[in-house]
Amino acid sequence: MSKTLAYIKQAIISEIEGYEFYRMAANGTRDVKLKETYLELAEEERKHVVWLQDLHKNIESDSAFDLMAIEAPPSAGIFKWEKLDREEPKTVLSIFGIALQLEKASYEFYKKASEEVEETSAKELFKILEVWEKAHYDIFNKEYDLLQKDWWSEQGFAPF
Repeated sequence: MSKTLAYIKQAIISEIEGYEFYRMAANGTRDVKLKETYLELAEEERKHVVWLQDLHKNIESDSAFDLMAIEAPPSAGIFKWEKLDREEPKTVLSIFGIALQLEKASYEFYKKASEEVEETSAKELFKILEVWEKAHYDIFNKEYDLLQKDWWSEQGFAPF
C-alpha cells in the first residue's frame, strides 16, 4: 500500500505542476481562444488532483473509491487550434514543446504506476489518467508539428 500511496503523492504533485503551467501559459497569451484552451487544460489537471486526493483518502481509510465518478478522457478533437496567435510563434512553440514533455512524462508515469500497484482502484484510475494524458500529448504533438513547420518556413529554415 505504501508504494501505491507514494505513486499517488507523486501524481498529485505532477498534476499540480501541469495545472500551474497551463495557468501561466493562459496568463501569458493575448489570444483569447488559446487562453480558453489553456484554462480548460488547467481545469482538467485540477480535476485529476481532486480524483487522486480522493483515491489517497479512500486507500488510507480502507474505503471504496468510486471510479464511476471519473469522466471519460477528452477526444483528440476537443480543442480547436485554427486561430492561434501567429504574432508570437516562438512563445507558442515553446509552450507547446514544454506541454509535450509534461504530457509525455505524465502518461508514461501513469502507465508504469498502473503496472506496479496492486490496489484495483489505483490501477484503474492510473489507467484512466494515462489515457487522459496521452490524449493531451497527441493534441499538442499534432499542433506542434504544424506550428514548427510554419515557423521553419517563415524563418527560411525549410528547404521546401
